Amino acid sequence: MNYALLKVFAALIPVSALFTGSAIIWLRKKSISSFLQFLGATGLVIVILTHVFEALRLFGSMGWGAQHSVGHYLDLSCAILGVTLFSLGYLIHAIDTRSGRRDEKLTSRHEGLAH
Repeated sequence: MNYALLKVFAALIPVSALFTGSAIIWLRKKSISSFLQFLGATGLVIVILTHVFEALRLFGSMGWGAQHSVGHYLDLSCAILGVTLFSLGYLIHAIDTRSGRRDEKLTSRHEGLAH
């Protein structure tokens, strides 16, 4: 059994859930933060696919697993972009949500004082 392929499929489960969840959020709420999360999750899916191609020895000309190869740099750049964009999108969403809650509290306090 190919253990590299087994590890890839184990990583595919959470990445698929992340991708599906971010796609649903982006389709429901078209915002910058949800789009960044979706792009980040897409980058992580590409990372998983590069590891699938490496384990199955598909597209050997890409040089999967070899340092200084196209496959290595594709994998590395997608991993960096995926984590960065997803984290940035989540951070923007958290800040927007927190400021929205703060605005709601201030509004409710002002309405309470007016009555």
